Amino acid sequence: MSEQKNINRREFLKRLGIGAAATTTVLAGCDTKNNPVTGNHTVQGEVPTDQMTYRTNPKNGEKVSILGYGCMRWPMKSADDGNGEVIDQDAVNNLIDYALAHGINYFDTAPPYCRGLSEKATGIALKRHPRSSYYIATKMSNHRLVGQGLSPQELFDASVQMYRNSFRDLQTDYIDYYLLHIVGMGEGLPTLMERFFDNHLLDFLLKEREAGRIRNLGFSYHGDVKAFDYLLSRHDEFHWDFVQIQLNYVDYRHASGINFNADYLYAELDKRGIPAVVMEPLLGGRLAGLTDYLNARLKQRRPEESIASWAFRFAASFPRVLTVLSGMTYMEHLQDNIRTFAPLDLCTDEELALLEDTAQTMLKYPSVPCTACQYCMPCPYGLDIPGIFAHYNKCINEGNVPSSSQDENYRRARRAFLVGYDRSVPRLRQANHCIGCNQCTHHCPQSIDIPAQMQRIDHFVEQLKQEKL
Repeated sequence: MSEQKNINRREFLKRLGIGAAATTTVLAGCDTKNNPVTGNHTVQGEVPTDQMTYRTNPKNGEKVSILGYGCMRWPMKSADDGNGEVIDQDAVNNLIDYALAHGINYFDTAPPYCRGLSEKATGIALKRHPRSSYYIATKMSNHRLVGQGLSPQELFDASVQMYRNSFRDLQTDYIDYYLLHIVGMGEGLPTLMERFFDNHLLDFLLKEREAGRIRNLGFSYHGDVKAFDYLLSRHDEFHWDFVQIQLNYVDYRHASGINFNADYLYAELDKRGIPAVVMEPLLGGRLAGLTDYLNARLKQRRPEESIASWAFRFAASFPRVLTVLSGMTYMEHLQDNIRTFAPLDLCTDEELALLEDTAQTMLKYPSVPCTACQYCMPCPYGLDIPGIFAHYNKCINEGNVPSSSQDENYRRARRAFLVGYDRSVPRLRQANHCIGCNQCTHHCPQSIDIPAQMQRIDHFVEQLKQEKL
């Protein structure tokens, strides 16, 4: 139950010098069984009940499971009244019961997750267990209140109400790990100032930590690195207890869009002694299933383990990482991840080099860097934006995105793409219904030009249908 097979910082950095790659992971899903985040895991062997690896919080000595449960994508079901979907509470209860029984004790949620339903569902499931048996993480998600014409006082009041609603929905009187959510988005540093400084909201949260209602205070980062650097520059004043960053074997040295290389982010936290919480270890599910060639290379090294396990082991091999979040919508995903971390087997020198080479090879493929976070949802015109991107990326990995009708296996690839598209995304929610309103783009942590990608994918679909490639 202690930290197993750990290495010291000098040895780890020496290993990385060989050529370890970086990764980004997004975990979990509120969607279908072919979840774009968790992918299709290989489930084999027994699931250990008493071998979970733990990391120690240096502030208070808390033992935190290296596998954290991301609650962004709980399983959904049709509402009883036929009006939309609701969280499947029985399924959530079963997943949380199983997770706790197998050593997972960190549960990460936020007010917007699962269309605003995650905190309540998570609270219902956790309330059935002793409060001392788990740690709750949630967030100040007031980023969508910015730009609504609110005065600083109005923004403060609305934010504090959000904070108090989290306590109500989670059915708790203290939050173990509380985060300033998605710092760096919007206009970067000016947005950060508006959300937390101009209205004195951060002062309020610091006082809540002093009062014990917040046990650990940190922030999650996406976007403008100036916001990240600014908050760390005031660490001596604010004493951040932890910071959540996007880290995987692609993003470690090859981050795209507005994201920043995780090797820099991690190093800045490490030199200040700040624990890191990892999000996006699977890069929106893309690291759960690669191309046949890349899958075969990894399977040759570890034939009994899933492709996703490589990404999780990479992220957890950093000694300053407190926990790695995974959204495990289904029991098979949960079981597979428990096997990976119970106990954790750190990446070797050769494996780090192999993952760096894998990352460089992946950069050659024209996939969409969507992590299925669903911040772009709901689309006002009904599009399933993450579902469209997930199908497109899946077909790239499987070799079903032909560049020409002269390609070998063109007929097979064409049929696989079109039939799979209709099965995974209802026709009324496909890319051809995008009108380019652009309401989604500024919410995307990966800075994807979503309307442009929708237009590109729709054009490709029409070419396939009319056989004009």
